[in-house]
Amino acid sequence: SRLMSTGRTQSPIPVITVDGPSGSGKGTISQALAGQLGWHHLDSGSLYRLLAYAALQESLDLSDESALTALAKRLSHAYRLPTQDNPAIELYGKDVSDALRTEGCADAASRIAALPAVRVALLAWQRHYRQSPGLVADGRDMGTVVFPDAVLKLYLTARPDVRAERRYKQLINKGIESDLPSLIKEVEARDARDSGRKASPLKPAATALVVDNSDLGEAETLQQVLDAAHAVL
Repeated sequence: SRLMSTGRTQSPIPVITVDGPSGSGKGTISQALAGQLGWHHLDSGSLYRLLAYAALQESLDLSDESALTALAKRLSHAYRLPTQDNPAIELYGKDVSDALRTEGCADAASRIAALPAVRVALLAWQRHYRQSPGLVADGRDMGTVVFPDAVLKLYLTARPDVRAERRYKQLINKGIESDLPSLIKEVEARDARDSGRKASPLKPAATALVVDNSDLGEAETLQQVLDAAHAVL
């Protein structure tokens, strides 16, 4: 960073991280928080889903680290995440938002996310979103690995059955057929895989504020998070 006239370096662009398991509401809350602060928002999970989607399209072996990292290099200029003007996630100019939301894609993303080389390949993608005036980044390891110097680290969670039910409602609203008992199993399996992997396991950062929103509405969760943000900014 540029030296200021005092001889001290400027402080880095502030980041607030929001980690947590699937269905914890971290995407919705992060987006709302970024909107309230006037900051950028990064949904890091969509980067893993984009890579998984492209890998499935190319019929790659989801355990082949070198093929996946080579694919990540090729994709780095081929995708676009949502902006305020355009809510679509695009790959090669095509809107793939709905395709990325399927359970198959989410499951594939969870599998490739367990591979250390894939996580390293996507680090630069994620850090690129740290732009002025600030960034709200949500994911699984935003506070522990990607932005360890975040000004505030949040960890959103909820009971597995609650998270599965939220996912079920999301899918039904989108007209995607779904089965609640199998969703609960999938949520629990994904939790176990995300928490048990050696590379950047899902866990709260040491200094994270943990918010269990099993019994909280969206507005109440957002208020807790906003209060925490205002306390540090």
